Amino acid sequence: MPGTTTTAPDPHDIDERTLRRSVVAGSVGVLVHWFDWAVYAYLATTISDVFFPESGGATGLLAVFGVFAIAFFFRPVGSVIFGHLGDTLGRKKTLSLVIILMAVGTLMLGLTPSYESIGVWAPVLLIIGRIIQGIAAGGEFGSAASFLAEYSKPSKRGFNCSWIEFGSVMGFLLASGVVAVLFAVFDDQTVTDWAWRIPFLITVPMAIVGYYIRTKIEDTPDYRALEEAEEVPTAPIKEVFKYNKKQFLQTVGIEIFMNCTFYVVLTYLLTYQEDTVGFDAGTAARLSVIASLTAALIIPLSGKASDRWGRKPVLLAAGVLLLVLSWPVFLWMNQGTSVSGFGATFVLSAILALILGTHASTVAELFPTRTRQSGLSMAYSVAGAFFAGTLPYLNTWLIDWTDNIMIPAFTLMVVALVGLVTVSTIPETKGIGFIADKNEAPVTRTGTGTSSADDGDRDAEGQSAPAR
Repeated sequence: MPGTTTTAPDPHDIDERTLRRSVVAGSVGVLVHWFDWAVYAYLATTISDVFFPESGGATGLLAVFGVFAIAFFFRPVGSVIFGHLGDTLGRKKTLSLVIILMAVGTLMLGLTPSYESIGVWAPVLLIIGRIIQGIAAGGEFGSAASFLAEYSKPSKRGFNCSWIEFGSVMGFLLASGVVAVLFAVFDDQTVTDWAWRIPFLITVPMAIVGYYIRTKIEDTPDYRALEEAEEVPTAPIKEVFKYNKKQFLQTVGIEIFMNCTFYVVLTYLLTYQEDTVGFDAGTAARLSVIASLTAALIIPLSGKASDRWGRKPVLLAAGVLLLVLSWPVFLWMNQGTSVSGFGATFVLSAILALILGTHASTVAELFPTRTRQSGLSMAYSVAGAFFAGTLPYLNTWLIDWTDNIMIPAFTLMVVALVGLVTVSTIPETKGIGFIADKNEAPVTRTGTGTSSADDGDRDAEGQSAPAR
């Protein structure tokens, strides 16, 4: 009838069962990935004895963390590969591929003979396995964040995306629990001889389950809209650097803020508490469990808070707390008592959880659908490769060189400043939509003070970015 208007159905109006399955699919691979990653870090001293027995002490740990960092330098390779595939072929395909590749690398670690058995080939194979893991990791976050952000209603995107990091923390929690059980069941020599392989080998069935879940989902409503509109990009990486340079750099800054805090609190802290503070291995492992549990409980609440009050207030609050409290918290921890160890670990974990519950939705909302996975994957990997991945190595080396046990506090304060400066430059993205009409150029919202995330950088000729 003349004058009658019709409202297009909301593509994100998805039944709860499908949404729950999508959340599980987005989170399960992250859990597997971080389980692998955490086991390596938690068994750093044992791995040093197995693969670098002639080094010993701080030198052996530096070698292990050096191999840990090498995997990060291959993340950008994975981000380019899987970012391109995700933006050109779909989120679902990359979600399935990365979890299988991660399992292959982890299985290789679990089966590699010791230095005593095959000599120098042992650390060589260890490095190859870590490289495979690094390539897979380069595609995991961008795939999962794009997938969950695009499956979510704008009003619940912070909460739904927070389950990505809930999965990562549960991976750490599972890893710390498995390592704690390992040392409770076996003596130190048995762990060094062969039992250290168990956590790596149990990853394989976990990955198979994750792969099965991911093959049973549909691609996101937003990506399917791109396909229907025949707007799937052919060169998404080129588009990122042509139209979204600013968003890319902002994402790098936010991911430095998140990743560096993450690796200090959930990876490096266990080694620090054991080798520097003086806690025994069992106590350090239990404190790691406390860190993971604390973060897991707060992360979804942080995501809900960002949906209610905005992404920026939550991230800025976390930055201020990290800047102000890092020094006194590490002083407290180094008293070496059970109370100080518990309290310091709890405070650091709570601050980390504020960042974890908010960052994924924040950075996903900065990019248009056309290039979201490429932009997220590359920025996340650059932050990990050049900053977070080297932090355990850097902290270990600086403490050994300066004999200053407060080095981790200094590094977290610098990270907090990076986060505060970066977050202050981004627009508030809470509640923005993703899908635009297929023939429309990006538009700026009026009356809300919020610009569409499609309002990316313009090129030198003033050309606007392609529509979503």
